[in-house]
Amino acid sequence: MDLIFPILSAVLQAASFSLDKVILSFKKIDFRAYIGVSFPLIFFIYLLIFFAFDPPISREIIYRTFWWLFASVVLTIISNVVYYRALKHDKLSEMEVIGLLTALPVIIFSGIVFSDERNYAVLIPALIAAAAIVWSHLEGGHLLIKKDTLPFLIWSLALAPLAAAVSKILLQDWNPISLETLRMGIVTAAVTPFFQKQVKVIPASALGYLFLTNFLTSIAWLLFYFSYQWSGIVYTMLLFSIQPLLVYFAAIFILKEKINRKKLIAFAIVLISIAIAQIFSRV
Repeated sequence: MDLIFPILSAVLQAASFSLDKVILSFKKIDFRAYIGVSFPLIFFIYLLIFFAFDPPISREIIYRTFWWLFASVVLTIISNVVYYRALKHDKLSEMEVIGLLTALPVIIFSGIVFSDERNYAVLIPALIAAAAIVWSHLEGGHLLIKKDTLPFLIWSLALAPLAAAVSKILLQDWNPISLETLRMGIVTAAVTPFFQKQVKVIPASALGYLFLTNFLTSIAWLLFYFSYQWSGIVYTMLLFSIQPLLVYFAAIFILKEKINRKKLIAFAIVLISIAIAQIFSRV
C-alpha cells in the first residue's frame, strides 16, 4: 500500500487537474464559480464515503486538535483560491511544474522538524527530484512567472511546508476520511456564500466535467493523506512527483501544448529518483 496509494493518488490528481484546465479555459468558467461549486461537491462525496466506511471520530479528538484543525482550514482556503486564480491564466503544464516547486521546501522543512522523516535513502532522492523540477522551470537562469501566478508561487514556497506539517500532526490522531469530511465541511460553509453569484452562471454542459473532476480529486486526496499517515511526508512527496509528468503528457497530447526538452529530462530524473529510493530504502 505504501507504493500504490501515492502513485494512484498522483494518477487521479493528474486526471483531475487536466479536467480543471478544460473546465476553466474551454468551458469559460470563472475560478470563483469553480470554487463555489467544487467545495460542496467534494464535501458531498466525502459524506458518502464517511457513511459507507464509518471511520472513527469523537469530540475528544476535535477538542484536542481544534487549533491545528482551524489552521488547516485556513491554509486549505488560501491554497485553493490562489491555485485556481493562477490556473485560469496560465498553461496547465506550467502550473503543474510550479506546483511541484512546493515539494522542495516541504521536504526540507519536514526533514528538519520531524525525526521520522529523516530516512536519507528517501530524503536525498526526493530532494534531487524536486531540484530537477526547479531546474526545468528556469529560463536564462530565472523563473518566468506570470503576474496572476505569483501568489501561487509564494504560497508554494512559504506556506505549503506549514500546511504539510499541520496535516501530519492532525493525522497522528485522525482517520483521513473523518478529517477530510470535517475539514471540507467547515471550508464549504466558510467559502460557498462568497461565490454563489458566480455559481449561477455555470453552463449545463460543464456540470458533468465538474462532478468527475471533483470525484477524482476527492479520492486522490484521501489516498494522499493515507500515504502521509502510513509512509510519511517525504516518501509520499517523492512518489507523488510523477503527477506533473502525467499532466505534462496530457497537456502535450490533449491540449497541444509544446514539448519542452528540459521538462522531459527533469521528469526522467524524478522517475530514476523514485526507483533509487525504492531500492535503497528497503536495504
